[in-house]
Amino acid sequence: MRCTLGAMLPPELLDLPSERICMEPGTVVLRRGVAFNCVSHIESGRVARGLMDGGVLAHQLGAAEGPFWLEASAALLGLASVVDAVAETRVTLRRLPMAAFRNWLGGLPKATRGVLRDVALAHRQQTELAVSRLAKDAEARCAEWLLRHAEVGPQGALAVMLQQRKRMLAAQLGIAPETLSRVLRQLRERSLISVSGRVLSLVDPAGLRSLAGA
Repeated sequence: MRCTLGAMLPPELLDLPSERICMEPGTVVLRRGVAFNCVSHIESGRVARGLMDGGVLAHQLGAAEGPFWLEASAALLGLASVVDAVAETRVTLRRLPMAAFRNWLGGLPKATRGVLRDVALAHRQQTELAVSRLAKDAEARCAEWLLRHAEVGPQGALAVMLQQRKRMLAAQLGIAPETLSRVLRQLRERSLISVSGRVLSLVDPAGLRSLAGA
């Protein structure tokens, strides 16, 4: 989800005094729930957005590539970010102090501030909705996917033939590949599925439906 507000913020914001920093892949750029003390502009590189779990970005919402103002809506509204952000590639950031951003915002005409606030509120609501969907338990999402894609095999049992790499499936489910592997292992250990090569057999469809909340 690309924030339209990022495109509306004018280039002259970059003329204000700011700090330029470089981040290596895997570096945490933003943490959800933490108040902003600066506004971050991605000059180059790609930053993944989502929810962290166990030190990794387990649930992915999307990515932002420079040039891009990261979580501009939250900064404009004076709210903490509702997502975590992690550098996917080497990233160069410009960090503008929040006080300077507020001073610039206060100098805008009232009507302009109103438009920016409306756009920021709309994007915030979209992001919160997306995050609430992401927050659905990874096991439940995986169980739901298995049930939706299962077909009846020759023996009359339900099974899913994996036609894509696990990394692609994980991206489709909005979770990290490591999380998908862990979830499939847990489902197997609980005798909900069995795995043979690229075939996932649904041993206990009723248990999977209960897990999926169906």
